[in-house]
Amino acid sequence: MSRERLHFAMPRPVPPGRFRRVPPVMFLAVLAALELSLAWAGGAGAFALPAGVAQLLGGMVTALAAFVLFAYGCKLARRPSVLAEELAILPGRAGVGAGVLCLYLLAALVGAMMSRGAGLVLLILGLLCHAILLVTLARVLSNGPAERRQVSPEWHLSLAGLAVASRAALALGWPVAAAALVLPAILAALAIWGLSLRQVLAMRVPAPLRVLLALHVGPVAMLAILALELGWTGTGTLLAWFALGGVLAMVLGARWLLAGGFSAFWGAPAFTLAATASAWAALWAAQPTEPHRIIAGLLLALATLAVLPVFVMVLREWMRNRLPARSNAAIA
Repeated sequence: MSRERLHFAMPRPVPPGRFRRVPPVMFLAVLAALELSLAWAGGAGAFALPAGVAQLLGGMVTALAAFVLFAYGCKLARRPSVLAEELAILPGRAGVGAGVLCLYLLAALVGAMMSRGAGLVLLILGLLCHAILLVTLARVLSNGPAERRQVSPEWHLSLAGLAVASRAALALGWPVAAAALVLPAILAALAIWGLSLRQVLAMRVPAPLRVLLALHVGPVAMLAILALELGWTGTGTLLAWFALGGVLAMVLGARWLLAGGFSAFWGAPAFTLAATASAWAALWAAQPTEPHRIIAGLLLALATLAVLPVFVMVLREWMRNRLPARSNAAIA
């Protein structure tokens, strides 16, 4: 039996210049940190905490998120076609999708803390970027191999992520836009859940990718927040309990879920935890009962303990120049 010798390609040199290989996968952790800031803003009242605590966290995360978005914007400005290369691989698809959603959450934070006008500008920018993402993604998937078109959890970020845009539009006083965006988000989430369930039953999920399964819970929490803010308390309550069930499943199955070891993909369960904490903070605001307050507090504490370390570790991996190679980020 003959043995074939393995041949390894030399890594491509990165041309001189800043931000040529910014790894988009780190946007998962940034998205989680932004959602945590919104959760604290909504939950501070439940625990009689000073408003300055939530504002301090929101200000710090906003500044860091703005810097990361600026860095990735510089990369795209150097060579716009790099976007298609990013979307050809799973870490890039997850990261770019999360990056667009970061614009929506940033719009909501800026609108709440600083200026509604600036928030609306960021929201419109996010919608434009989302349109570019969807067009480019459709072209990349249609021209690529069949394996690339298999439905996976990160599709929620690009397709069902319109629920995040709807939430930001509602927070900024655009209820008509919020209503127009939420229906396609619901349809996309339902389609992805159905197709993903069939795939999970038919095949095994590799250990490094299991952590992305947490993204299936994210749309549930986001839709719960939307329903509660629209006054649909019954629907919002039901969805919040479903999201809590998803988080409990994540906690009980943490050993299996995180078997692949630490990676930037850990931003996925971190975001889901933060979104569920936001949903329960919104539920407490709609129905201020003691059980709701306790559950919201426990979720907020758990999300804080999970999100901030992941956020710091992912940024540290980027600053040490390890994350670009590990995530196979494209070079501008």
